[in-house]
Amino acid sequence: MSESSTVDWLAARLRTEIAGLAPGDRLPSSRDLVQRLGVSPVSVSRAVALLAAEGAVVTRPGTGTFVAPRRVAPVRGDTSWQTVVLPSRPADPLTATDLLSAPPDGTITMAGGYLHQSLQPTRALAAALTRAARRPDAWDRAPSNGLAPLRTLFARMAGGDLGPDDVLITGGGQGALAMACRALATPGSPVLVESPTYQGALAAARAAGLTPVPVPLDADGIRPDLLAEALRGTGARLIYLQPGCHNPTGAILSAERRRQVLELARAARAFVIEDDFARHLGHGPPPPPPLVAEDLDGTVVYLTSLTKPAAPSLRVGALIARGPALARLRATRLVDDFFLARPLQEAALDLLSNPAWDRHRRALSAALKDRCATLATALAHEAPQWTVRVPVGGLHLWLRLDTEETAIVNTARAQGVTVVCGRGHFAAEPPAPHLRLSFAAAADLAELTEAARRLGRAATD
Repeated sequence: MSESSTVDWLAARLRTEIAGLAPGDRLPSSRDLVQRLGVSPVSVSRAVALLAAEGAVVTRPGTGTFVAPRRVAPVRGDTSWQTVVLPSRPADPLTATDLLSAPPDGTITMAGGYLHQSLQPTRALAAALTRAARRPDAWDRAPSNGLAPLRTLFARMAGGDLGPDDVLITGGGQGALAMACRALATPGSPVLVESPTYQGALAAARAAGLTPVPVPLDADGIRPDLLAEALRGTGARLIYLQPGCHNPTGAILSAERRRQVLELARAARAFVIEDDFARHLGHGPPPPPPLVAEDLDGTVVYLTSLTKPAAPSLRVGALIARGPALARLRATRLVDDFFLARPLQEAALDLLSNPAWDRHRRALSAALKDRCATLATALAHEAPQWTVRVPVGGLHLWLRLDTEETAIVNTARAQGVTVVCGRGHFAAEPPAPHLRLSFAAAADLAELTEAARRLGRAATD
């Protein structure tokens, strides 16, 4: 049993004992708990600290640990007045649920957007954070733009003639996206998005008061003919794209369309927000270089993040832009949070500069390739009536169904599998029912195969 699971188990055991005691009663000593339960003194200390933080116990140095006074449940006020006062801000409850809800215990999660813990570079991250915390200036204020060496690394990854002065370090990709939506367009403006698209992009746009306008895509990415029509019809000055590896479909914008998209955006004087979330999540041919590397006049505002290829709590990302757009983004960041915590930036810099990062990327690519193939093969056997699009990067499979999706989602959850309903990925009415399945959040290949079996059963129930 790991140290963290031991602490959780011990804390749960102590909560049970506390429930049978009265306020002020003394808990068994640390020595007694170590001998009676066969745990380490460190585990006891951490469990007691956890209970003290919860307000369940009170520790008195030199005396012991005692049951805290029972807290009286607070009286809840009437908040119904807020419904009348809050401004109308269209949001899709399904999107919020998919993005934030934790799966029920014991389920196989295929609704996640992050790597399973077994795929994360946890040792390298722990070592990087430890070294970062030991720096004499670890807790000093960081520059609002971010640490210069870290900005240099992100500029180098983006390519072209970009340099550190073009980069703004952010708190992950979602924060960067929300910042860009607010900085580059005024409330009430349209923003053109691929259809389907990333749910978080729709949420960020709507939270900024923007109106997402869908533009269909196919296997080669967004359709330039329909993009041109949408630009003419809406007068949009903002386009959100995922050209490198599209979430949820896995499509990659073709070389010819990359040129056409940039030409259309320049002619319309529109910004392109390029979301390159999957730069380090490839498991096929190398991805094309970012659009921003081909852009010299500030049309493209590029964002990327280390969260997806590393770990959920490595909330470190970057925005890359040129000209007044970058100045506007910097001003928005100062209003939001001034700067990203320096220890996190130092840890990210250490991780990216370490040979362990390249080893992790190679191992991750191989693991994602195996997981993608395993799940696709299992689904072809268990639910052959569904059309599966197999990507060469990213974390998801995109399925077109032959029946209504909500019933499948609910039946799958009852069978112990969580999936994402496709409807939340569309800014308007979806053309067909879909599911998005993550092959990165499950524990292993066996769990993916079992999930496919349960989904096949859900499809026939």
